[in-house]
Amino acid sequence: MSQSSNTTSSTSVRLFTNVYLLLLLAIVIKYLPIVSIPFEWLESYFHEISHGIAALLSGGHIVQIQLFANGAGLCTTRGGSPMFIAFAGYFGAAIWAMVIFSLANVHDKISRVLSYLLVALLVASIIFWVRDFLTLFICLILVGVFALSIKIQHLGILKGVLQLIALSVVLSAIKSPLYLMDNRAIGDASALQQMTMLPEVVWILFWCGFGLFALYRMLRSAHTSKLKTKAKAAKGAVS
Repeated sequence: MSQSSNTTSSTSVRLFTNVYLLLLLAIVIKYLPIVSIPFEWLESYFHEISHGIAALLSGGHIVQIQLFANGAGLCTTRGGSPMFIAFAGYFGAAIWAMVIFSLANVHDKISRVLSYLLVALLVASIIFWVRDFLTLFICLILVGVFALSIKIQHLGILKGVLQLIALSVVLSAIKSPLYLMDNRAIGDASALQQMTMLPEVVWILFWCGFGLFALYRMLRSAHTSKLKTKAKAAKGAVS
């Protein structure tokens, strides 16, 4: 009984430490109607909080963050740099993905601390910027996702769960800007076009390109980490 349990746990750990399997899983999840919903909410949250952080950094403040059932979101800000705020959504989401992935890749303890910090950020968002019941409900679900990740850390898959979330966010950062090519003249790219006179497509391609760069960096860091782990194991075996 104990041996079977250990085998199952070991298999789960291997699955959740293979970054390419995680990437494939993140892609598949996007096409699963119910399973994909929390991931879509997370992607939207990181996009909107990036707008909000840009407002705070440029001297403005966040009025309200809204998340919708369909995965869309809205961050209402006042003051700050309109250009920086509009630019930060997709760009910031890719940054969040890289940071979460990289930190989770360092050590299990770092993964645990990171989960607590993300819970704290969501709780702060609820306290200061959530004004409607639906967004409150969604944020509480997201808090539950990270709390559950912490709860099951003994299974050795917390790192994998965080990296799966990061991969899902970066895939969204690559794909979502393409939806702005709809000739409706709304959205972040349209706002930036009006402020800079650069066509929407320039901003869209930049965001998609940066998302691809972020994904490359994440996969490369995972590969480098795996090589270091193998080298340490080999060195330990020799000694």
